[in-house]
Amino acid sequence: MEDLIRTVGYIGLFAIIFAESGLFFGFFLPGDSLLLTAGLLAWKVDATTGQPFMNLWLLLLVLPVMAILGDNVGYWFGKKAGPRIFNRENSRFFKRKNLLAAKAFYDKHGGKTIVIARFMPFIRTFAPIVAGGVEMQYRTFFIWNFFGGLLWSVGMTLVGFGIGTFFGARVDPDTLDKYFLLLIVAIIFISALPTMIHLWKENRVEIMRRLRRQPAATPTEE
Repeated sequence: MEDLIRTVGYIGLFAIIFAESGLFFGFFLPGDSLLLTAGLLAWKVDATTGQPFMNLWLLLLVLPVMAILGDNVGYWFGKKAGPRIFNRENSRFFKRKNLLAAKAFYDKHGGKTIVIARFMPFIRTFAPIVAGGVEMQYRTFFIWNFFGGLLWSVGMTLVGFGIGTFFGARVDPDTLDKYFLLLIVAIIFISALPTMIHLWKENRVEIMRRLRRQPAATPTEE
């Protein structure tokens, strides 16, 4: 991640956070680890210049803006394209019941959905698109998107900066990189855990049926 940030610089970093926050193709981008690494580079001093590789205050100012704007673009895309996408007939990859379930979830949990999704890889990219598609009230979306984007981008960056501040000077750089990688893996796992639990609860009958290689239930059996 450090090599990637050094290569793309500020503009590339900001563009990646913007894309991952609400553009369809951004779901595979490593937002969490990039923010953590950017925070670490804001602590790490360049031996040549004597200055940190990245400016912490610039990161804390611009990253939330990119995250919030990215979600807004995703919301408006979902709002405009949603009816055409979600009114399609059921197919292998699309089930209308999933859209209705998503709308019910948004109606029940409101802004909490947007905040929680920020810390869930993959989910955070599609959450604003679905919010627009199910016509979540924009005022509600904007307020919670603002707090979610701020909490995620600033929080993750400061965690990376804190790692460098509290542990960087005490351990060998190679050891620090290993701990940092373990932290990234742990954060991704913890942030994805709620999604895995939800998917298990919603699909445990089907999963167990497939594991036991049982035939699918008939409509009268469901």
